[in-house]
Amino acid sequence: MTTHFRFAFKHLCAAVATGLVLSPLTASAFDQASLPESVKVPTGHKVVLETVGKGEITYECRAKKDMADQFEWVFVGPDAKLMNRQGQPIGKYYGPPATWEAMDGSKVTATQLAVAPGGAGNLPLQLVKANPAMGMGAMQGVAYIQRVATQGGVAPTAPCTQAQASQKQIVGYQADYIFWQVQ
Repeated sequence: MTTHFRFAFKHLCAAVATGLVLSPLTASAFDQASLPESVKVPTGHKVVLETVGKGEITYECRAKKDMADQFEWVFVGPDAKLMNRQGQPIGKYYGPPATWEAMDGSKVTATQLAVAPGGAGNLPLQLVKANPAMGMGAMQGVAYIQRVATQGGVAPTAPCTQAQASQKQIVGYQADYIFWQVQ
C-alpha cells in the first residue's frame, strides 16, 4: 500500500466507525425544497453529513449598544453535541466563534449568510458559508452548513434590567445541521 492510500484508508475507517460517513440512502434524505430561498444552498452542492445538534445556548444580560440605560439578553454562545440520525455522537458545536468539530478532530468555522424565521419560540433557520477546514477528516471540503428544524434556543423571557446586568441564562435547544460540499 502506498503511504497516501494507507492515510486515506485510515481516515475512511475512522469516519465509518464514528458514523461520519453516510450511506447513499441517508445522504439523499434531506430535501431543502420546503426551505425559504434565503437559506437554501446554491445548486452544484450535495449533502455530505446530516446531524442533530442538542445542547444549550448561553445568553448574558447586557446594556444595549449606544443605550447604556436599556438592557437586553445577548447571545454568548452554543454548546451542543452533534449526533447522526441514529443518535450516535459524532462531534460537537460550540463558540464563539461558531465551530463544528467532528470526533476525528477536523473542524470548521463559518460566516453567516442568511437567516429565516424558525417559528415562534425557535431559533431562526440559518445558512452559513464554511471557512476552510482545520485538520484532516470529515469536515474537509464542507462549503455550506444549514441550521434547520430548530426547536427552542431563543433568548430568555426573564427580566433583563440593570439589576440583572452580567447575569447569564442558559436555554436548551435542538437543530439539524446539514453539511454540504461541492458536487
